[in-house]
Amino acid sequence: MKVFFVFLFKVFRFLLKFCATRMFQVYNYFNLYLNNVDFSSYRIIGTPKFYISKGGVCVIGKQFSVNDKVFANPIGRYSKCTFVVRERGKLKIGFNVGISFSTIVCHNKITIGNNVKIGGNSVIYDTDFHSLNYQKRQIKEMDIEGTKTKPVILEDNVFIGAHSTILKGVTIGENSIVGACSVVTKDIPKNEIWGGNPAKFIRRIV
Repeated sequence: MKVFFVFLFKVFRFLLKFCATRMFQVYNYFNLYLNNVDFSSYRIIGTPKFYISKGGVCVIGKQFSVNDKVFANPIGRYSKCTFVVRERGKLKIGFNVGISFSTIVCHNKITIGNNVKIGGNSVIYDTDFHSLNYQKRQIKEMDIEGTKTKPVILEDNVFIGAHSTILKGVTIGENSIVGACSVVTKDIPKNEIWGGNPAKFIRRIV
């Protein structure tokens, strides 16, 4: 009897997953289209959030992959995959890029190269969000005007470990790796492994 119920449960789970996948496909197509995202082929599991402001630009290359469901990538700390591009912001994502449960906030310019992998719960910011002046932070309009932004670049074949933070003005060179839970505050040359808070050089990739 138990074997029979296990079989029924597996069939039900399969049908549920199948139907959900089809619904996700329809939702994600319109989500990208209605947010004026320039996209091509993609594989999205779940329902990531896209917030592209008027005047913002978001371009996504072919074979874009997003894991936004626990069953697709059970890494432990679940948060929605979110892409935010503000007015005059430019987010460009290259070919064969994979992202899990991460957030990208673009106020200036963020460029992600080809074959880049971004681990779960990572964040990429090209802005400080707030002014460094405490008096300006008390007034919303002045706080926004005093916010500093600098472009972020992830070159080809970069791998960002889970739970990492990439801050404004950073360029990560091609083939380089950022260890899990790192905070990157300055440029990383190509073919190197960095990690820690703040991230520091660990070794070259031979």
